[in-house]
Amino acid sequence: MQIQVNTDHNVHGGERLATFVTTDLEDSLARFGGWVTRVEVHLSEDGGSKPDDKKCVIEARPGGKQPVAVTHHATTVDDAYAGAAHKLGRVLDSRYTRAHDHKGSESIRHMPAPEDPEQVGVLEDEPRD
Repeated sequence: MQIQVNTDHNVHGGERLATFVTTDLEDSLARFGGWVTRVEVHLSEDGGSKPDDKKCVIEARPGGKQPVAVTHHATTVDDAYAGAAHKLGRVLDSRYTRAHDHKGSESIRHMPAPEDPEQVGVLEDEPRD
């Protein structure tokens, strides 16, 4: 999984911030390692006088699927990143489950044929004549 971290000129942290974000995403998204091919993180400041002026956008690209993007606004860069990473984990978990787990069980088409076709639909506790 390739991870790229981008910041605008208002966000300070440099290489230390990029290393932290990369390590944290590698750990938290490890279960999607073969499925997610690329993750891009964009940390920026909106520049307004609003209290929630820090923004983090994370875009993940699952193989063979449309990209997934999440956004989180907060008062600090750390909080913005943590919120976006949490959202991304939930979204990817949901999409991965839907793509790989078909209602929690195998399809009926893959079930073995009954050993005794005469007993199909007969309950075990039912008395026989």
